Amino acid sequence: MNQFRKLLVLVTVAIAAIGGLAAPATAAGTKKGVSAAAFSGVTAALGDVGARWFYTWAADPQGITAPAGTEFVPMIWGRDSVTADQLQRAKAAGSTLLAFNEPDLAGQANMSVETALDLWPQLQATGMRLGAPAVAYGGDTPGGWLDRFMSGAAARGYRVDFIPLHWYGGDFSAAATGQLQSYLQAVYNRYHRPIWLTEYALTDFSGSTPRYPSAAEQADFVSRSTAMLNGLSFVERYAWFSLSTSTTPTGLYTGTTPNSSGVAYRAAG
Repeated sequence: MNQFRKLLVLVTVAIAAIGGLAAPATAAGTKKGVSAAAFSGVTAALGDVGARWFYTWAADPQGITAPAGTEFVPMIWGRDSVTADQLQRAKAAGSTLLAFNEPDLAGQANMSVETALDLWPQLQATGMRLGAPAVAYGGDTPGGWLDRFMSGAAARGYRVDFIPLHWYGGDFSAAATGQLQSYLQAVYNRYHRPIWLTEYALTDFSGSTPRYPSAAEQADFVSRSTAMLNGLSFVERYAWFSLSTSTTPTGLYTGTTPNSSGVAYRAAG
């Protein structure tokens, strides 16, 4: 490599490290993950579904023993989790950090943008690769929670390496995959950061109680959506919500037995 090309590569890597450029495309086979809570057979289910990574909404694996080849990714869930102990646990558990679960919802991390920004230097000081707070919705909305956070982070010179997103579709037809893709593309176009889709499934939250698709509709969406996600270079990782039916009706496994969605997710690259 000549000196000019070597310098260009070094500059490109340096810019990417502070969040100025998207990271290199991620191979499809390394993207697939799940959210998980401990249950009898969890290690076997993680191995059977072929998850390359998982998280537990916590700074440590919460008692889950990962199968060989499956990475744990820690999370600092909310403001009360920003402690020296939790940050140390996270740093000991992995190299990438997820931050603040749905801070835009009162029933979740429930944080103002200003509070999140004030706490951010403590997360950044871990030296870990750092994802933005994962908003429940509106990641592409000008002036929305994520938009104000990203603007504030840029103004303060803070590092944000990638954007985690959540998405739940209330349209149970084959159009759902395109709707998800349009959202991911819009967020990427706005911030030009790699995307992690850390929660997703078909669930309609528009009524007083959640409405779920049929098993066949959910399994069809799993097949269509994973093929789409594996084909998008700016999507680094994705995680179905969730591994077990003991956590959510959209779970992939009951104990160590996959349902039709679990079989479809297992088949994904």
